[in-house]
Amino acid sequence: MQNYFNYFTEIEERFMQRRGQLLLLSTLDWALIEAWREAGVPLAAALRGIDSAFDKYDARALRTKSRLQKVNSLAWCSQEVMAAAEQMAEAAIGSAAPAKEAQPSGFEAEPVAKFLESNAAALESAAQSTGEAVLRETAVRLHTLAEELRAAPTTPLEDLDRNLTVLEEKIFAALMTAAPEQELVQLREQAARELAPYRSRMQAVQIRQIEQQFLHKRLMESRKLPRLSLFYMSHG
Repeated sequence: MQNYFNYFTEIEERFMQRRGQLLLLSTLDWALIEAWREAGVPLAAALRGIDSAFDKYDARALRTKSRLQKVNSLAWCSQEVMAAAEQMAEAAIGSAAPAKEAQPSGFEAEPVAKFLESNAAALESAAQSTGEAVLRETAVRLHTLAEELRAAPTTPLEDLDRNLTVLEEKIFAALMTAAPEQELVQLREQAARELAPYRSRMQAVQIRQIEQQFLHKRLMESRKLPRLSLFYMSHG
């Protein structure tokens, strides 16, 4: 994936640029970006879709005399992003595989190892207060991954990030099991409210992915747990 580890920040910057005014992305917006990433939507498709959505918005604004409602969520661009992803997938059929990109600056072995160890320390601290075994186990695994990366600095970061995603999914599963029923109900209701204006622009599978990512993000935030993916080195 082009600019693999800048996925979040480049999408955020393009949305802000096209909207024209500063607007912090909501939890729903970040959940949507994560859903795109997990679905394999290329960064180029996401950026192209955002541009296409705003191009249509701008054209409509020129045609109408009434003032259009301001775009307040990245979800408004969802339909165009998925269309761009489908177009790119069709165009790529039969084409030569792209050359492997150089490892991006800032993601050399030592900074990545320190990121892993920092997250391990945060999980160890959380485990002391919560007693969650999965947090201690994940911390141990992160220390091991950091040691392995230092010993083999050319380890593909995409492979490492897949391991980190699996570890975070285990944490999320434990949080879902331990969370009070009322908390989960309230989070699902909040996700439904925020998604409501954009449901017509999304497929059912995408809505389910976003709702799941919304729960994931809120549960991790409320327990002050770090996100493990290397994506979070670039913006968090």
